[in-house]
Amino acid sequence: MREVILEKLKEIENNNSVKILFAIESGSRAWGFASPDSDFDVRFVYAHPEEHYLSIHDHRDVIELPVDEVLDIGGWDIRKALRFMGKTNAIIYEWYQSPIIYTRNTNFIDELARIGNDYFSPRAAMHHYLSMTINTFEGSLKAEKVKLKKYFYALRPILAAEWIARYSTVPPMEFAKLRVMLDDRTINAEIDAMLTLKSTADEKSEYAPNQILNEFLADRIAYMKSESEGLIKKETNTDVLNQLFRKTIHEAHGNK
Repeated sequence: MREVILEKLKEIENNNSVKILFAIESGSRAWGFASPDSDFDVRFVYAHPEEHYLSIHDHRDVIELPVDEVLDIGGWDIRKALRFMGKTNAIIYEWYQSPIIYTRNTNFIDELARIGNDYFSPRAAMHHYLSMTINTFEGSLKAEKVKLKKYFYALRPILAAEWIARYSTVPPMEFAKLRVMLDDRTINAEIDAMLTLKSTADEKSEYAPNQILNEFLADRIAYMKSESEGLIKKETNTDVLNQLFRKTIHEAHGNK
């Protein structure tokens, strides 16, 4: 599948006259809890030639391929990605951490990682992850039958929120790295059992709700709501992001 993905990415570059700065896996395969039939969620950041950004016209800032049962491929223009970094959109902070990399401009992705915490606002990120957990918990985990993946769609962000509450830094993308904060043997045993089941079950399989994990999630949601109130909104300027933007688009298509 990797070769198929690389071919698709090359087609995107050729058909859109862009240079892909990095392309990674962003879904359950990267998070560490894929099912046998999980699709591939490929995300990328790209740059147009410099002239594109000097036009008086607005341009579309995303490129997306039609989604099928196997591949979901989409990406952001570098300007959009850096804007989102400045606003602490948690997605871009996850992308540059992905353990599954299809292609990368080493200098660019390393620079994102270097400046990440400088622009990271714990308050904004906490609200993002807490909202993700609440929406999944309330919308999917209180039914008579639930999909296993929904538990991980709630557990990963609530642990990311926990990380932010403890350390005020960018949380890891991978579920296993977030789980190091969990020292409750009962909760860990339930998660281990669910991970084992998910590794063999298909995405559509449904099961009775896990009351132990539901009680854990309800407790952590309440606690994180109280913790979020004390977080301060971080104010930053965009000078470094602008410099990175100009440098990258100048070099992306071979300019030095």
